[in-house]
Amino acid sequence: MSKVNIKKNSLSYPEYIKFNTKFLIKNFILNSSKKSTKNYGKYKGKRKFFVMQTPTHGNLGDQAIAFAQQKFIEDNFPNYEYIEVPFEDVINDTNEIKKALESNDIIGIHGGGNMGDLYLGEEYLRRYIIKTFKDTKIISFPQTFSFSNSSIGLRELKKSIDVYKQHPNLLIVARETQSYEAMKRYFGEDKVILTPDIVLSIDESLDLKREGILTCFRNDKEKVINHSHRENLLEALKKKFGKLTVSDTFVQRKIYPDQRNKELKEIWDRFRSSELVITDRLHGMIFAVITNTPCIVFKNSNHKIECTYFDWLKSDEKIQFLNLNEIENVNAFIKKAELLISKNSNQKTKETTLEERYKLINNFIQGKLTGVKNERL
Repeated sequence: MSKVNIKKNSLSYPEYIKFNTKFLIKNFILNSSKKSTKNYGKYKGKRKFFVMQTPTHGNLGDQAIAFAQQKFIEDNFPNYEYIEVPFEDVINDTNEIKKALESNDIIGIHGGGNMGDLYLGEEYLRRYIIKTFKDTKIISFPQTFSFSNSSIGLRELKKSIDVYKQHPNLLIVARETQSYEAMKRYFGEDKVILTPDIVLSIDESLDLKREGILTCFRNDKEKVINHSHRENLLEALKKKFGKLTVSDTFVQRKIYPDQRNKELKEIWDRFRSSELVITDRLHGMIFAVITNTPCIVFKNSNHKIECTYFDWLKSDEKIQFLNLNEIENVNAFIKKAELLISKNSNQKTKETTLEERYKLINNFIQGKLTGVKNERL
Protein backbone atom coordinates (compact mmCIF):
# COMPACT_ATOMS: atom_id res chain seq x y z
CA MET A 1 0.00 0.00 0.00
CA SER A 2 1.42 3.41 -0.92
CA LYS A 3 2.01 6.27 1.48
CA VAL A 4 -1.05 8.34 2.30
CA ASN A 5 0.40 11.57 3.66
CA ILE A 6 3.49 12.72 5.51
CA LYS A 7 1.88 13.13 8.93
CA LYS A 8 2.84 10.56 11.53
CA ASN A 9 0.48 9.05 14.07
CA SER A 10 0.72 10.61 17.51
CA LEU A 11 0.43 7.25 19.34
CA SER A 12 3.27 4.89 20.13
CA TYR A 13 2.53 1.18 19.65
CA PRO A 14 2.01 0.56 23.42
CA GLU A 15 -0.35 3.56 23.55
CA TYR A 16 -2.20 2.15 20.54
CA ILE A 17 -2.69 -1.23 22.25
CA LYS A 18 -3.84 0.50 25.44
CA PHE A 19 -6.32 2.68 23.50
CA ASN A 20 -7.76 -0.36 21.70
CA THR A 21 -8.20 -2.25 24.97
CA LYS A 22 -9.94 0.70 26.63
CA PHE A 23 -12.21 1.28 23.63
CA LEU A 24 -13.18 -2.40 23.49
CA ILE A 25 -13.96 -2.63 27.21
CA LYS A 26 -15.86 0.65 27.41
CA ASN A 27 -17.95 0.31 24.25
CA PHE A 28 -18.39 -3.41 23.64
CA ILE A 29 -18.41 -4.79 27.19
CA LEU A 30 -19.62 -2.08 29.57
CA ASN A 31 -21.88 0.03 27.30
CA SER A 32 -23.30 -2.88 25.31
CA SER A 33 -24.61 -4.49 28.49
CA LYS A 34 -26.80 -1.47 29.23
CA LYS A 35 -30.42 -1.47 28.11
CA SER A 36 -31.39 1.19 25.57
CA THR A 37 -33.74 3.84 26.93
CA LYS A 38 -34.84 5.04 23.46
CA ASN A 39 -38.21 4.11 21.98
CA TYR A 40 -37.27 3.68 18.31
CA GLY A 41 -40.34 1.49 17.81
CA LYS A 42 -42.59 4.56 17.75
CA TYR A 43 -41.18 5.37 14.30
CA LYS A 44 -42.29 2.06 12.77
CA GLY A 45 -44.16 2.62 9.52
CA LYS A 46 -42.50 6.03 8.98
CA ARG A 47 -39.52 6.88 6.80
CA LYS A 48 -36.55 7.42 9.07
CA PHE A 49 -33.24 9.25 8.60
CA PHE A 50 -30.93 8.23 11.44
CA VAL A 51 -27.81 10.34 11.97
CA MET A 52 -25.31 8.42 14.09
CA GLN A 53 -22.08 9.27 15.89
CA THR A 54 -23.03 12.89 16.59
CA PRO A 55 -20.96 14.66 19.27
CA THR A 56 -21.69 15.47 22.88
CA HIS A 57 -18.21 16.92 23.45
CA GLY A 58 -17.39 20.62 23.44
CA ASN A 59 -16.03 21.02 19.90
CA LEU A 60 -18.37 23.65 18.45
CA GLY A 61 -17.23 22.88 14.91
CA ASP A 62 -18.54 19.34 15.32
CA GLN A 63 -21.69 20.67 16.98
CA ALA A 64 -22.22 22.99 13.99
CA ILE A 65 -21.82 20.01 11.66
CA ALA A 66 -24.58 18.19 13.56
CA PHE A 67 -26.77 21.32 13.39
CA ALA A 68 -26.19 21.69 9.63
CA GLN A 69 -26.78 17.99 8.95
CA GLN A 70 -30.14 18.16 10.72
CA LYS A 71 -31.13 21.30 8.80
CA PHE A 72 -30.06 19.73 5.49
CA ILE A 73 -32.15 16.62 6.15
CA GLU A 74 -35.22 18.50 7.37
CA ASP A 75 -35.06 20.93 4.43
CA ASN A 76 -34.46 18.35 1.72
CA PHE A 77 -36.26 15.29 3.07
CA PRO A 78 -39.32 16.57 4.93
CA ASN A 79 -41.04 13.17 4.65
CA TYR A 80 -38.38 11.54 6.81
CA GLU A 81 -38.23 11.52 10.60
CA TYR A 82 -34.86 12.91 11.74
CA ILE A 83 -33.47 10.68 14.51
CA GLU A 84 -30.15 11.52 16.15
CA VAL A 85 -28.01 8.85 17.83
CA PRO A 86 -25.03 10.40 19.70
CA PHE A 87 -21.63 8.69 19.68
CA GLU A 88 -21.97 7.04 23.09
CA ASP A 89 -25.43 5.61 22.31
CA VAL A 90 -24.73 3.90 18.98
CA ILE A 91 -23.50 0.50 20.20
CA ASN A 92 -25.92 0.44 23.12
CA ASP A 93 -28.91 1.22 20.87
CA THR A 94 -27.98 -1.00 17.91
CA ASN A 95 -30.44 -3.83 18.60
CA GLU A 96 -33.40 -1.46 19.11
CA ILE A 97 -32.50 0.48 15.95
CA LYS A 98 -32.33 -2.77 13.96
CA LYS A 99 -35.85 -3.65 15.10
CA ALA A 100 -37.16 -0.28 13.87
CA LEU A 101 -35.29 -0.17 10.53
CA GLU A 102 -37.30 -0.57 7.31
CA SER A 103 -36.35 -0.75 3.64
CA ASN A 104 -36.68 2.98 2.84
CA ASP A 105 -34.73 4.17 5.87
CA ILE A 106 -31.35 5.92 5.64
CA ILE A 107 -28.41 6.11 8.03
CA GLY A 108 -26.14 9.16 8.06
CA ILE A 109 -22.76 9.13 9.80
CA HIS A 110 -21.56 12.38 11.34
CA GLY A 111 -19.12 14.34 9.18
CA GLY A 112 -15.98 16.23 10.16
CA GLY A 113 -12.25 15.68 10.24
CA ASN A 114 -11.93 12.30 11.90
CA MET A 115 -11.61 9.73 9.08
CA GLY A 116 -8.20 8.31 9.90
CA ASP A 117 -5.96 7.32 12.78
CA LEU A 118 -5.69 10.70 14.51
CA TYR A 119 -9.04 10.13 16.24
CA LEU A 120 -9.19 6.35 16.33
CA GLY A 121 -12.38 6.03 18.35
CA GLU A 122 -14.30 7.89 15.67
CA GLU A 123 -12.92 5.64 12.93
CA TYR A 124 -13.69 2.49 14.91
CA LEU A 125 -17.31 3.52 15.44
CA ARG A 126 -17.75 4.50 11.78
CA ARG A 127 -16.52 1.05 10.73
CA TYR A 128 -18.86 -0.55 13.27
CA ILE A 129 -21.88 1.28 11.83
CA ILE A 130 -21.00 0.43 8.22
CA LYS A 131 -20.37 -3.23 9.07
CA THR A 132 -23.43 -3.61 11.31
CA PHE A 133 -26.01 -1.97 9.04
CA LYS A 134 -24.92 -3.56 5.76
CA ASP A 135 -28.47 -3.75 4.35
CA THR A 136 -29.26 -0.04 4.84
CA LYS A 137 -28.34 2.91 2.62
CA ILE A 138 -25.58 4.82 4.46
CA ILE A 139 -24.15 8.30 3.90
CA SER A 140 -20.96 9.41 5.59
CA PHE A 141 -21.41 13.20 5.64
CA PRO A 142 -18.53 15.42 4.38
CA GLN A 143 -15.23 14.26 5.85
CA THR A 144 -11.48 14.86 5.69
CA PHE A 145 -9.30 11.81 5.00
CA SER A 146 -6.29 11.83 7.32
CA PHE A 147 -4.75 8.37 7.64
CA SER A 148 -1.05 8.70 8.40
CA ASN A 149 1.80 6.78 6.77
CA SER A 150 2.80 5.20 10.07
CA SER A 151 2.48 1.45 10.58
CA ILE A 152 -0.62 2.12 12.70
CA GLY A 153 -2.14 4.40 10.06
CA LEU A 154 -1.57 1.89 7.25
CA ARG A 155 -2.99 -0.94 9.36
CA GLU A 156 -6.11 1.05 10.19
CA LEU A 157 -6.54 2.19 6.59
CA LYS A 158 -6.51 -1.44 5.40
CA LYS A 159 -9.24 -2.30 7.93
CA SER A 160 -11.36 0.63 6.76
CA ILE A 161 -10.88 -0.30 3.09
CA ASP A 162 -12.06 -3.85 3.81
CA VAL A 163 -15.19 -2.65 5.64
CA TYR A 164 -16.13 0.24 3.34
CA LYS A 165 -15.73 -1.73 0.12
CA GLN A 166 -17.98 -4.54 1.33
CA HIS A 167 -21.00 -2.29 1.90
CA PRO A 168 -23.16 -2.34 -1.24
CA ASN A 169 -24.96 0.97 -0.67
CA LEU A 170 -22.47 3.33 0.97
CA LEU A 171 -21.78 6.92 -0.03
CA ILE A 172 -18.66 8.60 1.37
CA VAL A 173 -18.61 12.38 1.00
CA ALA A 174 -15.26 14.17 0.89
CA ARG A 175 -15.18 17.84 1.86
CA GLU A 176 -12.09 18.89 -0.11
CA THR A 177 -10.22 17.62 -3.16
CA GLN A 178 -7.20 16.07 -1.44
CA SER A 179 -9.49 13.87 0.62
CA TYR A 180 -11.65 13.21 -2.44
CA GLU A 181 -8.72 11.87 -4.45
CA ALA A 182 -7.52 9.68 -1.56
CA MET A 183 -11.00 8.31 -0.86
CA LYS A 184 -11.55 7.42 -4.53
CA ARG A 185 -8.17 5.69 -4.65
CA TYR A 186 -8.72 3.59 -1.55
CA PHE A 187 -12.50 3.12 -1.30
CA GLY A 188 -13.56 3.16 -4.97
CA GLU A 189 -14.81 5.93 -7.28
CA ASP A 190 -18.36 4.61 -7.21
CA LYS A 191 -18.62 5.24 -3.45
CA VAL A 192 -17.23 8.80 -3.23
CA ILE A 193 -18.47 12.30 -4.06
CA LEU A 194 -17.17 15.79 -3.30
CA THR A 195 -19.06 18.60 -1.53
CA PRO A 196 -17.98 21.39 0.84
CA ASP A 197 -18.12 20.94 4.62
CA ILE A 198 -21.82 20.69 5.48
CA VAL A 199 -21.66 23.82 7.69
CA LEU A 200 -21.07 25.89 4.55
CA SER A 201 -24.63 24.99 3.49
CA ILE A 202 -26.15 27.29 6.14
CA ASP A 203 -26.42 31.08 6.44
CA GLU A 204 -26.08 32.61 9.91
CA SER A 205 -25.39 36.20 8.84
CA LEU A 206 -27.13 39.06 10.66
CA ASP A 207 -26.64 42.82 10.31
CA LEU A 208 -25.22 43.51 13.78
CA LYS A 209 -22.94 46.31 14.94
CA ARG A 210 -19.35 45.12 14.60
CA GLU A 211 -16.47 46.11 16.85
CA GLY A 212 -12.97 44.77 17.45
CA ILE A 213 -11.04 41.60 16.68
CA LEU A 214 -11.97 38.02 17.54
CA THR A 215 -9.19 35.41 17.72
CA CYS A 216 -9.83 31.70 17.62
CA PHE A 217 -6.66 29.61 18.00
CA ARG A 218 -6.12 25.89 18.52
CA ASN A 219 -4.53 24.53 21.66
CA ASP A 220 -4.44 20.82 20.81
CA LYS A 221 -2.49 18.31 18.73
CA GLU A 222 -3.30 20.13 15.47
CA LYS A 223 -1.86 23.52 16.50
CA VAL A 224 1.18 24.91 14.68
CA ILE A 225 1.76 28.38 16.19
CA ASN A 226 4.03 28.41 19.22
CA HIS A 227 2.85 30.05 22.42
CA SER A 228 5.26 33.00 22.43
CA HIS A 229 4.45 34.06 18.86
CA ARG A 230 0.74 33.80 19.55
CA GLU A 231 1.12 36.03 22.60
CA ASN A 232 3.07 38.59 20.56
CA LEU A 233 0.28 38.63 17.97
CA LEU A 234 -2.41 39.08 20.61
CA GLU A 235 -0.51 41.93 22.28
CA ALA A 236 -0.01 43.75 18.97
CA LEU A 237 -3.67 43.29 17.97
CA LYS A 238 -4.93 44.64 21.28
CA LYS A 239 -2.60 47.64 21.08
CA LYS A 240 -3.74 48.47 17.54
CA PHE A 241 -7.46 47.73 17.61
CA GLY A 242 -8.41 48.16 21.27
CA LYS A 243 -11.11 45.56 21.68
CA LEU A 244 -9.73 42.04 21.40
CA THR A 245 -11.82 38.97 22.21
CA VAL A 246 -9.86 35.76 22.72
CA SER A 247 -12.15 32.86 21.93
CA ASP A 248 -12.13 29.29 20.69
CA THR A 249 -14.48 26.87 18.98
CA PHE A 250 -13.93 24.40 21.81
CA VAL A 251 -15.48 24.56 25.28
CA GLN A 252 -14.60 22.36 28.26
CA ARG A 253 -18.06 20.90 28.83
CA LYS A 254 -20.49 18.41 27.41
CA ILE A 255 -23.02 19.69 24.89
CA TYR A 256 -26.07 17.50 24.37
CA PRO A 257 -28.42 17.86 21.38
CA ASP A 258 -30.95 19.95 23.31
CA GLN A 259 -28.17 22.41 24.31
CA ARG A 260 -26.59 22.70 20.85
CA ASN A 261 -28.55 25.63 19.42
CA LYS A 262 -27.90 27.84 22.47
CA GLU A 263 -24.15 27.16 22.40
CA LEU A 264 -23.91 27.82 18.65
CA LYS A 265 -25.90 31.05 18.86
CA GLU A 266 -23.46 32.32 21.49
CA ILE A 267 -20.35 31.64 19.40
CA TRP A 268 -21.96 32.89 16.17
CA ASP A 269 -23.03 36.11 17.91
CA ARG A 270 -19.36 36.69 18.79
CA PHE A 271 -18.43 36.28 15.13
CA ARG A 272 -21.35 38.42 13.89
CA SER A 273 -20.37 41.31 16.17
CA SER A 274 -16.64 41.33 15.27
CA GLU A 275 -14.92 43.37 12.55
CA LEU A 276 -12.37 40.64 11.89
CA VAL A 277 -11.70 37.03 12.89
CA ILE A 278 -8.15 35.64 13.09
CA THR A 279 -7.97 31.87 13.34
CA ASP A 280 -6.10 28.63 12.69
CA ARG A 281 -9.25 26.52 13.01
CA LEU A 282 -11.17 25.21 10.04
CA HIS A 283 -14.52 26.03 11.61
CA GLY A 284 -13.19 29.38 12.75
CA MET A 285 -12.87 30.16 9.03
CA ILE A 286 -16.20 28.53 8.20
CA PHE A 287 -18.04 30.35 11.00
CA ALA A 288 -16.64 33.60 9.56
CA VAL A 289 -18.03 32.70 6.13
CA ILE A 290 -21.54 31.81 7.33
CA THR A 291 -21.73 34.94 9.53
CA ASN A 292 -20.34 37.16 6.75
CA THR A 293 -17.34 38.21 8.86
CA PRO A 294 -13.90 39.14 7.39
CA CYS A 295 -11.31 36.55 8.37
CA ILE A 296 -7.57 35.90 8.27
CA VAL A 297 -6.85 32.17 8.48
CA PHE A 298 -3.59 30.25 8.47
CA LYS A 299 -2.91 26.59 8.02
CA ASN A 300 -2.81 24.00 10.78
CA SER A 301 -0.95 20.69 10.98
CA ASN A 302 -2.88 18.99 8.16
CA HIS A 303 -4.33 19.92 4.79
CA LYS A 304 -7.96 20.56 5.68
CA ILE A 305 -7.88 24.38 6.06
CA GLU A 306 -5.71 25.02 3.02
CA CYS A 307 -7.68 22.65 0.77
CA THR A 308 -11.05 23.93 1.97
CA TYR A 309 -9.97 27.50 1.27
CA PHE A 310 -8.61 26.84 -2.23
CA ASP A 311 -11.41 24.45 -3.21
CA TRP A 312 -14.38 26.53 -2.08
CA LEU A 313 -13.51 29.95 -0.62
CA LYS A 314 -10.65 31.53 -2.57
CA SER A 315 -13.04 33.84 -4.48
CA ASP A 316 -14.46 35.27 -1.24
CA GLU A 317 -12.61 38.58 -0.74
CA LYS A 318 -13.47 38.64 2.96
CA ILE A 319 -11.41 35.51 3.62
CA GLN A 320 -7.61 35.71 3.44
CA PHE A 321 -5.42 32.62 3.75
CA LEU A 322 -1.84 33.08 4.97
CA ASN A 323 1.04 30.66 5.20
CA LEU A 324 2.89 30.56 8.52
CA ASN A 325 5.86 32.54 7.17
CA GLU A 326 3.45 35.40 6.36
CA ILE A 327 2.63 35.94 10.03
CA GLU A 328 6.21 36.02 11.30
CA ASN A 329 6.43 39.79 10.85
CA VAL A 330 3.88 41.11 13.35
CA ASN A 331 3.79 44.66 11.95
CA ALA A 332 3.17 43.42 8.40
CA PHE A 333 0.44 41.15 9.73
CA ILE A 334 -1.28 44.07 11.50
CA LYS A 335 -1.29 46.03 8.22
CA LYS A 336 -2.96 43.08 6.46
CA ALA A 337 -5.63 43.03 9.18
CA GLU A 338 -6.26 46.79 8.82
CA LEU A 339 -6.56 46.50 5.05
CA LEU A 340 -9.01 43.59 5.21
CA ILE A 341 -11.25 45.45 7.67
CA SER A 342 -11.25 48.65 5.61
CA LYS A 343 -12.01 46.80 2.34
CA ASN A 344 -15.04 45.06 3.86
CA SER A 345 -16.41 47.67 6.27
CA ASN A 346 -19.46 48.35 4.08
CA GLN A 347 -19.94 44.82 2.74
CA LYS A 348 -23.38 43.61 3.84
CA THR A 349 -23.94 40.75 1.40
CA LYS A 350 -22.68 37.21 2.01
CA GLU A 351 -20.46 36.40 -0.98
CA THR A 352 -20.09 32.62 -0.75
CA THR A 353 -23.11 30.55 -1.74
CA LEU A 354 -22.49 26.83 -2.06
CA GLU A 355 -25.97 25.36 -1.63
CA GLU A 356 -26.00 23.87 -5.14
CA ARG A 357 -22.97 21.75 -4.31
CA TYR A 358 -24.93 19.52 -1.94
CA LYS A 359 -27.36 18.22 -4.59
CA LEU A 360 -25.07 15.22 -5.13
CA ILE A 361 -26.14 13.92 -1.71
CA ASN A 362 -29.81 14.27 -2.70
CA ASN A 363 -29.09 12.44 -5.94
CA PHE A 364 -27.61 9.49 -4.09
CA ILE A 365 -30.55 9.24 -1.74
CA GLN A 366 -32.94 9.38 -4.67
CA GLY A 367 -30.97 6.71 -6.53
CA LYS A 368 -29.69 9.02 -9.27
CA LEU A 369 -25.97 9.11 -8.56
CA THR A 370 -24.83 7.37 -11.76
CA GLY A 371 -23.26 9.74 -14.26
CA VAL A 372 -23.11 12.76 -11.93
CA LYS A 373 -19.73 14.51 -12.09
CA ASN A 374 -17.91 16.24 -9.26
CA GLU A 375 -16.51 19.62 -10.13
CA ARG A 376 -14.10 21.84 -8.26
CA LEU A 377 -14.78 25.57 -8.08
